[in-house]
Amino acid sequence: MTGIRRGLLCAAAWAVHGLLAAATPVQVPDTLAQRLQPCTACHGAQGRAVGGAYVPRIAGKPAGYLFEQLLNFRDGRRHNATMAGFLAELPDAYLREMATHFAGLDLPYEATTPPKVPAAVLTRGERLATVGDRSRDLPACAACHGEALAGALPAMPGLLGLPRDYLIGQLGAWRNGTRRATAPDCMAEIAKRLSVEDLGAVADWLSTQPVPQPMRPAAAPTQPAPLRCGSAGHTR
Repeated sequence: MTGIRRGLLCAAAWAVHGLLAAATPVQVPDTLAQRLQPCTACHGAQGRAVGGAYVPRIAGKPAGYLFEQLLNFRDGRRHNATMAGFLAELPDAYLREMATHFAGLDLPYEATTPPKVPAAVLTRGERLATVGDRSRDLPACAACHGEALAGALPAMPGLLGLPRDYLIGQLGAWRNGTRRATAPDCMAEIAKRLSVEDLGAVADWLSTQPVPQPMRPAAAPTQPAPLRCGSAGHTR
C-alpha cells in the first residue's frame, strides 16, 4: 500500500470518527449549578455583579421579586434579548428554583465610590425617596421598599447598592413603557409622574447612600400600600 493510499484511508477513518462523534448527543448534567451558568456569566458567580453599571446585583433580593422578574423577561413585559433567549423555554418551577437560590445568598456588598452630585440635587432626591410629594400623588420610595430602602418581603427589592446608571435606566424604561410589570403596574404610574429631573435626582441620591451591613429585606408590611401593585399583590 502506497503512502498516498494510506493517507487517504486515514483521512477517511478520521472523517467517519468525526461524524460518529458529532452524532453522539452531549450529556449535560441536570444540576442547579448547570442551570445557573447563564445567570452567573453576567451577574457573577455569587450574583453580586460587581463593577457592572447596567447589571444589577441579584444576590439577597426577595425570591418573590426575582421570580417575578424572570417571568417578566420570559413573557415580554421586560425587554432584554439575552435574558429572553435564556428564559424562553423554561417552566415556572425552574425559574422559581433559580430565584430561591439567589435570594438565599446573604453576602456583603462591595464598597463603591459614590458619584459626586450637587447638594441641591441630593436634597431633592432624598425628599422624593423618603417623603414623596403629595401634590402629585407621589408616594415615597420607602413606603413600599422599606424604611431602610433595603426591600420588603415577599417581593419588594432593595434600592441601595445599585449603580446610578442602572437606576436611571429602569426608571426611564417604566416612564416610557418599555418596562412593564403585572397589572396594575404601580411603578409605571409613579415613574410617569416623575419629571426627568426628579428621576435623575432620585437615582443620584439612592446611588450615594451607604449600604447597611447586612442588608436584608424587611418583613412584609402590615399597612396598606400607597398604590395598588399587581407584582407585589398590594391593594390600596
